[in-house]
Amino acid sequence: MNESASSSTLPTDRTGVLAGGNWIVDHLKVIDAWPAQDSLASIREEMFGNGGSPYNILKNLAMLRAPFPLAGVGLIGNDEKGLFIREDCAAHGINTNGLDARSSLATSYTDVMTVRNTGRRTFFHRRGANAELSPADFDFTSTRARHFHLGYLMLLDRLDLVDSTSSAAGEVLRRATEAGLTTSVDCVSEDSDRFREVVLPALPHVDLFFANDFETERLTGISLLRDHRVDPAAARSAAQHLLDAGVRAWVIIHLPEGVFAAGANGEWHIQPSVRVPEASIVGAAGAGDALAAGVLLGWHEGRPMSDCLLLGVAAAASSLHHASCSESIPSAEECLHQAESYGFNLLSAHSP
Repeated sequence: MNESASSSTLPTDRTGVLAGGNWIVDHLKVIDAWPAQDSLASIREEMFGNGGSPYNILKNLAMLRAPFPLAGVGLIGNDEKGLFIREDCAAHGINTNGLDARSSLATSYTDVMTVRNTGRRTFFHRRGANAELSPADFDFTSTRARHFHLGYLMLLDRLDLVDSTSSAAGEVLRRATEAGLTTSVDCVSEDSDRFREVVLPALPHVDLFFANDFETERLTGISLLRDHRVDPAAARSAAQHLLDAGVRAWVIIHLPEGVFAAGANGEWHIQPSVRVPEASIVGAAGAGDALAAGVLLGWHEGRPMSDCLLLGVAAAASSLHHASCSESIPSAEECLHQAESYGFNLLSAHSP
């Protein structure tokens, strides 16, 4: 058994989650319909919110009432959006000492267009300061965090660099491991053929790897659908492919129907998603990061993976009630209670 596959091996002299990568301000716009080229759609609501993997993960953990310290690392601009991030983090108890504000850079932002009656969203992104984030910006010598999360790969220009022998992101993750932290990684669903080139070299330094169905297929070449339905056998095959590529503990594959987790210790779990009433769904912009936050909360606390996945889908379901990534997420206890009241979607619980 790979010892990293069990949360019981987490370092006991450490506590908290440190998250780094993309820090983004989302400008959320709820529209009545997605327009054809050269036509018009009406904006019904708009707001600013948190965006990017570390920002979302940490704020979600704060909303879930995580009982441990939260801290971020990354680059922002010395501008209005950068100030928004700092003030929002301060309001949620997130330490931003590791956020470097540079006057020469602009804080990254995304225009998120969410169709009101479907919750489907489209993103228009400016990379900004995140494009300059490099391994030199990460210092693990003073942190007492237990776990380090990095995201999103495929959207971090300097960390996505690879050469014949190494990966910039892999170097950061390797240093985090050597400092005594466990690690996790998430990607962005870029429509390109770079996935294997950028992501695979980092996997030997990753304990928990999160991927949706699109990202999984790009990395493995394995479709998770058979006859337009989710195939657990295909999901397990894809997860094993990623374990064989180096993931040290868990591959966690999520999609609207539910989440699969394959452990390096041979465990296999299937957790159906929550059956949220369609009328209650406002936006899905933060569902993936909410799921990851729920899983990481359970992982940090040493819970079995089955419990981690249940909290993950419950947090993801709660996030659907608001157009932003985090604002509708209540405490972990409330998320679980809400999930039980809604019930769960159908997804085969049988291992292939």
